[in-house]
Amino acid sequence: MPDKRTIKKAREDKREGKSASTQAGEFVHAEIDKVRQGKHGARSAKQAIAIGLSEARRAGVDLPPPKKGDVKESTRKSAKYAFETGQDERKPKRRPKVSKAVSKVLEDEPKSTASRKALSRQAKSAASGRTAAERSAAARKAAQTKGAAGRSAAARKAARTRAQRG
Repeated sequence: MPDKRTIKKAREDKREGKSASTQAGEFVHAEIDKVRQGKHGARSAKQAIAIGLSEARRAGVDLPPPKKGDVKESTRKSAKYAFETGQDERKPKRRPKVSKAVSKVLEDEPKSTASRKALSRQAKSAASGRTAAERSAAARKAAQTKGAAGRSAAARKAARTRAQRG
């Protein structure tokens, strides 16, 4: 179960008008921190992200499951279940034995999957699956919800980066 701080941050994002995926990002970030701290591991960066997204759905973030054909059917079914649970359309069945077994398996998984390098590789491969128009639209929406102070800070940071590289 996610901690109160993560839920609070996600709700703050919702109030600010940020997208559901941004709200879910808080849960993904918390999950990556858990892996880095060694609380449990993950088979891949993708799995760590998937666990975070599942927690977000269960916590009530309005993030619908992926469309048919985008992911494996079992993944879609799992996401649908988590989404319905978060939207109070379904009462989750408690399965302590399954929960304990999953926790034990995750403990044995590597912790290096949440490294900067692994996450960078995952982000690049995910971005390559999206069109230029989709990436551009996401950037526009991000700039819109950032606010004046945020945009100004981002511009300063970009100028600093350009100066270092140039």
